[in-house]
Amino acid sequence: MATEIRVPTLGESVTEATIARWLKKEGDTVTADEPLVELETDKVSVEVPAPSAGVLSEIAAREGDTVEVNALLGMIGAAGAKSAAKSAAPAPKAARAPEKKAAPAGAGMDVEVRAPAGGESVTEADVGEWFKQEGDRVAADEPLVTLETDKAAMEIVAPVAGVVKKIAAKKGETVEVGALLAVIAAGANGNGAAAAKTATPAKGGAGAGSDVSEAPLSPAPRRIVEERGLDVSAIKGTGKDGRITKGDALAAAAPAAPAKAKTIDAPARAPRDIGPREERVKMSRLRQTIARRLKEAQDNAAMLTTFNDVDMTAVMALRSQYKELFEKKHGVKLGFMSFFVKACVHALKEVPEVNAEIDGTDIIYKNHYDIGVAVGTDRGLVVPVVRDADALSMAEIEKTINDFGRRARANELTLEEMQGGTFTVSNGGIYGSLLSTPILNPPQSGVLGMHRIEERPVARGGEVVIRPMMYLALSYDHRIVDGKGAVTFLVRVKENLEDPQRLMLDL
Repeated sequence: MATEIRVPTLGESVTEATIARWLKKEGDTVTADEPLVELETDKVSVEVPAPSAGVLSEIAAREGDTVEVNALLGMIGAAGAKSAAKSAAPAPKAARAPEKKAAPAGAGMDVEVRAPAGGESVTEADVGEWFKQEGDRVAADEPLVTLETDKAAMEIVAPVAGVVKKIAAKKGETVEVGALLAVIAAGANGNGAAAAKTATPAKGGAGAGSDVSEAPLSPAPRRIVEERGLDVSAIKGTGKDGRITKGDALAAAAPAAPAKAKTIDAPARAPRDIGPREERVKMSRLRQTIARRLKEAQDNAAMLTTFNDVDMTAVMALRSQYKELFEKKHGVKLGFMSFFVKACVHALKEVPEVNAEIDGTDIIYKNHYDIGVAVGTDRGLVVPVVRDADALSMAEIEKTINDFGRRARANELTLEEMQGGTFTVSNGGIYGSLLSTPILNPPQSGVLGMHRIEERPVARGGEVVIRPMMYLALSYDHRIVDGKGAVTFLVRVKENLEDPQRLMLDL
């Protein structure tokens, strides 16, 4: 009896998906719950398992087809003579790549590596650093190349072990989703040239040899290395897989003036001649997006900023009293961000328009509290979102933010993690900022700017005392938030921080 394979329910508001790749071919033997096909939606990628054991007798939807929820994907029939010669074990990883071609004897199969879907509204990407060259050996799941979209950077890994036979998209090229990036000869031993490149991959993931100096650098650290005449092998990388970041290069740079002085101009309104002491660098997609969105926020919102200051004495005393016990129990340090996130959630509940957004002539009030936390990286500012912050403990908030910071610096954040925030908190104080006017993150209607803590004289009970003070800045969309609501919000944040027991008692 034949068993149908259908598109499963894919989540709220998701009604269709695209067939990314079949992991089995017609006639292959499958076991129950073995992955059969990968589906991609505008939010996630999912594997559809076999509902029963048998033979994949029919594939009804081909790779690249768009199918709706519950659509027929294929059929599984009873095992027969046709599949007797086939192994019932799961397909090797090479079978997960589309459009394999037969290769000469001893060279295995040619496996194509293509640009994956980058998420909602993302149709193209720029090719970044190649960690491998043609003829290099590559291990399964080893990084091959970085792709940069206007929202995030992602690493494309090798689907199989083998030799890089062809690189089809060069660094700097713009490729569309599904475009061919490279071809890997799966399991190939390669020729003499390739065999010479089979040394253990460098810690930075370059794979050209064990010498870290051969690992490819991204543009920012490479520029610093060249300008300062640094020895790459002497720099300890703190990025993903030990790669050297811009911060690592700056830390290793000598205080002496660089051998080749270069400056990067701010983007000019029109192209102009570049002198010998200047260089023109194309803006990354992420930087272009940041520039465009910040300008749109200024153009489209009636943005205004109101200020207050907060006495951090109580929060600092609470941290000092419980920091060791907190870290011992939860495995994470008690920072300031959890206090601010909790204080903002309490204030948002009292002033809901700050947690709302304008959609045409409507106002959408959010009954959930997804707080964006601005994180600075070498590539620019990213804002991952702490989901349902009102339901999280302070320990859970600290763990989430620490994880975001680590993965942001390693370019490991997903697009989904940076979408859908209802309010944003930005801490310029970690860079020493005393006061600023943060810019909105559209379509949000509010952003809170934190600043450095500075001891200042203040009047308390008729006396002048020295207290650790921080300026707070709330930028808001005046179209939806009135001055009274903005001031009330900021006062509530101040009150919750100056008396943190209010947070614990939900007052």
